[in-house]
Amino acid sequence: MERIDLIEGRKHAPRRLGRVLVLGLGKSGRAAVDYLLPLLGGRVEALAVAAGARTPASEEFAARACAAGAIADFEDAAVGALAERAGGGFELCVASPGIPESSALYASAAAVSAEVVSEVEFAWRESAADSRWAAVTGTNGKTTATALLAHVLAAAGFDAHAVGNIGDPCIAQVGAGGAEVYAAEVSSYQLASTRLFAPDVAVLLNITPDHLHWHGSFEAYRDAKLKLLANLSQVPGAVAVLDAVNDVVRAEARRLRALPAGERGFSYVPVGTAAGLSGDMRAACGSENAAFLAADGALTVALGGVEHLLARSDELLVKGEHNASNALAAAAAALALGADADAVAEALRTFPALEHRIEPCGEVGGACCYNDSKATNVDATLKALEAFPEARPLVLLGGDDKGTDLKPLVAATHARARAAVCFGAAGARFEEAFSQAADRAPEDFRLMRAAHLADALDAALALAGPGDVVLLSPACASFDEFGSFEERGRAFKELVARRSAGAR
Repeated sequence: MERIDLIEGRKHAPRRLGRVLVLGLGKSGRAAVDYLLPLLGGRVEALAVAAGARTPASEEFAARACAAGAIADFEDAAVGALAERAGGGFELCVASPGIPESSALYASAAAVSAEVVSEVEFAWRESAADSRWAAVTGTNGKTTATALLAHVLAAAGFDAHAVGNIGDPCIAQVGAGGAEVYAAEVSSYQLASTRLFAPDVAVLLNITPDHLHWHGSFEAYRDAKLKLLANLSQVPGAVAVLDAVNDVVRAEARRLRALPAGERGFSYVPVGTAAGLSGDMRAACGSENAAFLAADGALTVALGGVEHLLARSDELLVKGEHNASNALAAAAAALALGADADAVAEALRTFPALEHRIEPCGEVGGACCYNDSKATNVDATLKALEAFPEARPLVLLGGDDKGTDLKPLVAATHARARAAVCFGAAGARFEEAFSQAADRAPEDFRLMRAAHLADALDAALALAGPGDVVLLSPACASFDEFGSFEERGRAFKELVARRSAGAR
């Protein structure tokens, strides 16, 4: 095997990258191109950009890249044409996460590239050898957990930056001068194309069915998430933080526990147990470490033989048991990186709700409104409903239908909510699912139907009174009416503000 000449002081950065292909011009693709352009004529022999579909933005960016020495082409035939123009195949392809491995475009890139990796993998390789990475993935909660981790680390005195899906692409931060700690939110799309990526701390939150159209099956989706743990044994002192309340992740914790410590090669911290977040895995199965909610509500992390009592769950500014779980995961990760426990505890108390994630957004006639537009799947909405034990919310459900099983959502809504307003393209199917279970609904439960988000809010407000909670947690994507969940959330907040001011 040919020995690779690596740059000293980097994770795994070859002195010669050779011919490089960037596949796709999404946010991470553009960041990869911006990082690679200054390397042309040195580490990079040729830089090719398969820009995907033609849009004014992609054409403008490609023109700028070509003016700086890159070559670019569009549409599905781009890869073959670029390989010819570059003088053969490519030593490296950096693939954008929006391009599935099953797609013809990805397959064509793999056929002419010695290696295809994600932008996250590329950034990790190029980062400083002494930098540390704390990577967070999971179906729901990863943005909150990543932001919370970055917040806690910064409060504890670390030069920590939140990167990945949460903000700047990882390679953009590496190129901007790096960080002491990268708190990286990584998706299953990005993890699917990793090979050497080895964070110092891996946080694996819940895994429930999602993005099956991209991965092809739940098993492929699960396995992509689990790749986060694949190389931890190569990092001295590495720690995995695992959501043991979730069945899929708990199964992985059981598998790790069965391995001899020397063979496993890293420590792990189970968060909760099958019994819930209050379960202590040390008592449940003899785990060395654990994170859980104590009987008095104290967030507790036992790591390396030391038990840390942190903030109480009722002191958190973010609502819901799922956010207590996110806080425990972030705290365990920060402690594993060496953060002071007192600083961690104080930072947990000051972390505010993120936009579109059970975000308080005003009152109308004494009813409190919450924007949870990020709840684009059933599991996320179930967690939102659990976040209001003191109230029975009026919940707005609907949007662009993902076609998932609605029975758990209907049952939870009947158990926890006073009313449901079904709206948007999914409104008819959601209404039908509730109608089929009408005999199991509480006597005072109200089911309503609305065409659009604004109508749904008005229907809920007509029923709400002082002290009630009106919750947008749609369990659907947004694309029937909005371009993104962010656009939907902002529209909801604007509607709430207008209703609060008496405008329509």
